[in-house]
Amino acid sequence: MAKKEEMDLITAVVRHSLAEGALKAALEAGAPGITYFWARGTGVKENLGYAGTLIESEKQVLWVVTKKAETKKVLDAIIMAANLSLPGEGFAYVQPVTQAYGFLPGSQCGCGCEGK
Repeated sequence: MAKKEEMDLITAVVRHSLAEGALKAALEAGAPGITYFWARGTGVKENLGYAGTLIESEKQVLWVVTKKAETKKVLDAIIMAANLSLPGEGFAYVQPVTQAYGFLPGSQCGCGCEGK
């Protein structure tokens, strides 16, 4: 059996107005595909009083599964496109994927399909 491909899941919560740019940047950086959806949250905005009214509350969540070797490049592209280095713009994090099925052609998912 071939070696399993190591993969990560990038989750990014970005302002709606910057989501399209973040999607394009991730794809250009090598993301094989992206799942995204609308989200609303609470916390920081409410704690800032009047200043919180300036924060866009509607966000989009991006999920990107990448080969581990591509994770940093894709994550950096999302961070830059969505201004995630600035306070209140959103956030991103990475989780290891231990099993995956149905995508990343040629990857070894562990089910015996040999990447087919």
